[in-house]
Amino acid sequence: MLILSEPQIRSLYTMKDAIQDLEAALIDYIEGKISNPHRTVIEFPDKKASALYMPSAIESVGKSAVKVVTIFPNNPSIGKRTTQGVILLSDTNNGDHLGCLNASYLTRLRTGAVSGIATKYLAKENASSVAVVGTGAMAEEQLQAVLEVRDIKTIMLFNRTKEKAQAFAKKISELAPGFDGDIIVMHDVDEAVSKADIVICSTRSETPVFSGKALRPGTHINGVGSYLPHMQEVDEVTLHRCTKIVADTMEGVKDEAGDFIIPANAGTWSFSELHGEIGELAAGQISARENDEEITFFKSVGIAYFDIAVAAAVYEKAIQAGVGTPVEI
Repeated sequence: MLILSEPQIRSLYTMKDAIQDLEAALIDYIEGKISNPHRTVIEFPDKKASALYMPSAIESVGKSAVKVVTIFPNNPSIGKRTTQGVILLSDTNNGDHLGCLNASYLTRLRTGAVSGIATKYLAKENASSVAVVGTGAMAEEQLQAVLEVRDIKTIMLFNRTKEKAQAFAKKISELAPGFDGDIIVMHDVDEAVSKADIVICSTRSETPVFSGKALRPGTHINGVGSYLPHMQEVDEVTLHRCTKIVADTMEGVKDEAGDFIIPANAGTWSFSELHGEIGELAAGQISARENDEEITFFKSVGIAYFDIAVAAAVYEKAIQAGVGTPVEI
């Protein structure tokens, strides 16, 4: 078995690679070439934490995987990461366990890559400004993906703890060495949203983080933070103003996306309003943005085959490059 750490994965695999590999996997999934059982979530309410177990298989590449991710939001207070995870990669031809990969970075990378794909199809071609709402670790790859697919000139950052937004601003030169535009820490989230062509939401909020009234025509939103039924980043006004709402998977958002579940349970919005899945968008089965006035929204709660698509690609790169630590099991 090959053990791959985060630094080793970073040395091998880029956001551009992830976007390319994920877009191919999205189409394979729509064509029924990927096995993806539903994930299991175990919650630890007293810690506001959770553990996620996600299996998948892509027989066309001869790989299966299970990812285990733990999310403990209080960990930074004891010097530990909020999100920790591993991916066990196996061979579908003989059952060999091939690799164990650090999943924390790959999870953020693949989530960012899928948002990047959504942005490619749903954001205006001339989008030049992005508002990042929530500047935790997940926001890093979200921003990288947007920068990969659009020529961004202005980045606006908002976090309820201003110091975190300021710290994030200092990281951008590392995240995007070629970016030479403006970076602004905003004091008012609605002001940031009102000036943005693209809005990134990556918080654990249980209440909407901005007013849908603040959105200007033509805005695209990527929402990745509220991944449990009681979480809600985006308000009902936003949903009603959107002309196209795309999900990573229908099953996933119906079970886990509080942004949709809460208004659906209240009878004020319906899942029938969804435009379709990101795989259908990538495969050309549903329409992308049709004009510069549409407000569009991509909602992702994550699905296991995103992980295997990137993990299998990283493993192959590692074998070719001779990177990683082989161990006997």
